[in-house]
Amino acid sequence: MTEHEVLALWESFYVIVGSSAAALIGLQFVVVTLISESPLEASPASLSAFGTPTVVHFGGALLISAVMSAPWPSAVGMSRVLLVLGAGGLVYAGVVTRRARRQTAYQTVAEDWLWHLILPAAAYGLLLASAILIRTRAGSALFGVAATALGLLFIGIHNSWDTVTYVVTEAGRRRQGKKK
Repeated sequence: MTEHEVLALWESFYVIVGSSAAALIGLQFVVVTLISESPLEASPASLSAFGTPTVVHFGGALLISAVMSAPWPSAVGMSRVLLVLGAGGLVYAGVVTRRARRQTAYQTVAEDWLWHLILPAAAYGLLLASAILIRTRAGSALFGVAATALGLLFIGIHNSWDTVTYVVTEAGRRRQGKKK
């Protein structure tokens, strides 16, 4: 089976993941609107540590899907782009870690470190490794790329849900405190 035939087998997967990521990027704007209308004060530092990365992860899933769906003449160019995305994602994970440590509006817990920092860094690391291996171990590497795209999608979904539930429950607590 040629490279093109193997990649064609993944087309439906990337259409689903990419479309989902694009739709969820739009819904993230709704999340930010909810935050802006809540009685909670959303600091720019906490938004850049927890809100912006969610959009970046959805965008990463969308971009990976686009890269994997492009009609590459060979796997060389595709692997180079994936390599840059993986390396860039790891650098960005470091930036997010620094932002999360510096922000003071929200007290991070273990689950935050896992979902906002560790899992995204692992996903981007897997993408980097898959990009390196794609020309020599294409079968395994393609599953690694797919796992990264799907992982970033689920990380974004979790983090969006986490943000919305935090805003709703915290706003409810504050309203209850005012009634007493």
